[in-house]
Amino acid sequence: MSNVKERSEMNQTYKWDIDIMYPEKALLLAEFDKVDGFMTQIATYKGQLMASANNLYEALSIQLDTARVMEHLSTYAKMKLDEDSRVSDNQAMTSRAESLGVKAQEAFSFIIPEILASDDKLIMSYMEQHEGLKLYGQMIDDILRRKPHTLSSNEEQILAMAGDLAMTPYNAFEMLNAADFKFPVIKDEKGEDLQLTHGSFVPTMESKDRTVRKNAYDAFYSVYNGHINGLASLLQSEVKKNSFFARARRFNTAREASLFENNVPVLVYDQLIEAVNKNLPAMHKYMGIRKRLLGVDTLQMYDVYVPIIQSVEMKFSYEEAREIVLKSLAPLGTEYVETVKKAFEDQWVDVYENTGKRSGAYSWGSYDSKPYILLNYHDNIDNMFTLTHEMGHSMHSHLTRTTQPYVYGNYSIFLAEVASTTNEALLNHYMLENAKNKEEKLLLLNHYLEQFRGTVFRQAMFAEFERDIHKIVEEGGALTAEVLKAHYRALNEKFYGPEMESDDTIALEWARIPHFYYNFYVFQYATGISAALALAERVVKGGDKERQEYLSFLKAGCSKYPIDILKMAGVDMLSPEPVKSAIRTFGKLVQEMKKELQGDLAVNAI
Repeated sequence: MSNVKERSEMNQTYKWDIDIMYPEKALLLAEFDKVDGFMTQIATYKGQLMASANNLYEALSIQLDTARVMEHLSTYAKMKLDEDSRVSDNQAMTSRAESLGVKAQEAFSFIIPEILASDDKLIMSYMEQHEGLKLYGQMIDDILRRKPHTLSSNEEQILAMAGDLAMTPYNAFEMLNAADFKFPVIKDEKGEDLQLTHGSFVPTMESKDRTVRKNAYDAFYSVYNGHINGLASLLQSEVKKNSFFARARRFNTAREASLFENNVPVLVYDQLIEAVNKNLPAMHKYMGIRKRLLGVDTLQMYDVYVPIIQSVEMKFSYEEAREIVLKSLAPLGTEYVETVKKAFEDQWVDVYENTGKRSGAYSWGSYDSKPYILLNYHDNIDNMFTLTHEMGHSMHSHLTRTTQPYVYGNYSIFLAEVASTTNEALLNHYMLENAKNKEEKLLLLNHYLEQFRGTVFRQAMFAEFERDIHKIVEEGGALTAEVLKAHYRALNEKFYGPEMESDDTIALEWARIPHFYYNFYVFQYATGISAALALAERVVKGGDKERQEYLSFLKAGCSKYPIDILKMAGVDMLSPEPVKSAIRTFGKLVQEMKKELQGDLAVNAI
């Protein structure tokens, strides 16, 4: 009935090799002991941190050494769990790593308060005296700007102790969503049984058979509807958690607290929502094209994913997708492309779905591991774009880690989606340049517009929903299932416009979105694609200078603040222009698609 294999049945060629991170269990267990040792060491500096420049340097070095080990350990544990969430050993290891991380955070919680309690002039003099401290200049500057939002040492310790509890809403959601929820079996186009899973849902929603799409849509969401009150309670707990930590640190809102972490003004968030809302007519016009090309009286939400250019179908095996991705990345230079080629050959990627595997896709790793990629690959154009998207993340990680020391060896969350969507923009450019005929070009334009719909408009809708539900809680309201459903449905109607028939089922969609547990993450998909389009255009139209500036952006890590790193690469996100430019591109693509469709009677009436 289900063609999804067990993990043990999967071809090793298509599985990542994360076990090289800890080839022996004894090495894994030793890491727990190492962290315990670091916590014993750091205790001797409590109350004495600012006694000398050397004390400050040694304590910061121990903290970074601990973070490096914990990152490697917890990354491995979580990726093992993601291979098969049903394995109790993986669950136990992840839980143990999370608990140890909270203990470590508690042990080191005195450092920032003691730095901030000292005189700024003393800190500057220490940095001038001690050669080793000069490396930590950007990190210390980032600490000092947190002074208004840092509590006493004891209060910081209490907040650190609450870390385990703070993870409960997300962990509970993940276990329900990945391990406990069992989705129904429906009939496919041939009348054969099809087991719905996270991995098969969207491909099934691309079926040309509208009855199959409707049945999949209703069946999939019925599982969430059956647990809707519990899921609402979990999401409300997540929002309350965010608001609690924001208030504890003297922020006005949870959103302000979240954006402060990356030194991103709230203005950037608001500019995105404002710009997208002002340009919704372009989205509504695109929905009109979709409705007429599908030839339906009413456009339903289960009609959103099906390709509207049905005269041609573009399928890509994983091997074919790899080759096309490599060709599309040529503007980034030979060295970049050769590294991606090595990544494919060196088992960075876990390719196919297996029973118990985490849904979706991501790029992840530690400073000392490969930047691994998890996929649930299906042979279609969307999954080829997912492949290059995640490879963009991994190359960003690779170039950062091979350039920066550990202290700056990661990149800001605000920058996280820029490299990935730049890769997608380059793939879009390559595919459109190499379309074999009008039908393929139309299919690619449709796909490009879908990328915009999903990454700019949809994520802006998510961002608005996330902002609004936090506001409800912060003003004393409650997030019941009915409140969440009503608000989500209203936003869906606004974003998709009069051509779309919003229904009671789409009002449940918030219940399956893991990103609502990521504390204001989603807006960065939309800002990311806006920056990425500008950067991709500079690389394609420019020369070696523009390419080197982009590669320097990928290598910068967090050695500067994210807004400044993007500005160095040629994009100013404090201006609304990048978002406005991206939306103008969407409008131009809609017009180009309409032009290509001239002669189609169904479209002429638009």
